[in-house]
Amino acid sequence: MTKDEIQAAIPHRDPFLLLDEVHERTDERIVARKRFTGDEFWYRGHYPDFPITPGVLLCEACLQAGAVLLSGITEAAQGGQGAAGGVPVATRLTNAQFRDMVRPGDVITIEVDLTERLANAYYMKGKVTNDTSGKLAARCEFACTVAPPKRD
Repeated sequence: MTKDEIQAAIPHRDPFLLLDEVHERTDERIVARKRFTGDEFWYRGHYPDFPITPGVLLCEACLQAGAVLLSGITEAAQGGQGAAGGVPVATRLTNAQFRDMVRPGDVITIEVDLTERLANAYYMKGKVTNDTSGKLAARCEFACTVAPPKRD
């Protein structure tokens, strides 16, 4: 998936879109990538003399990949009609672990697997690998649901 296709699937936009492309997507798994240029707004204040990507944003990248995965599932459940205007939202984040720093210029690979579905709750686990160092940067478990569309 291209960036335009990602934006068609989820409501996130720059400067807070943390996915550049999706390389793999099935009903239960998604693999995406993101390159950090160093121009992102958080580097100006998050350790400006030694800029690192905040761990919470690595978790957010997993959540966004999960939302793209969820958009395909909800689209199929709606008979190809998309999520009926619903918005994917996180309802839980647990077991977050941070192992390797992600710095300006690094590329990350985000892998998210759907582990369970209970009614309207989708449970997933995510892993972020720093492609530059080849090391695991972060991992987390989370749950999402699709909130009803905004009413005017």
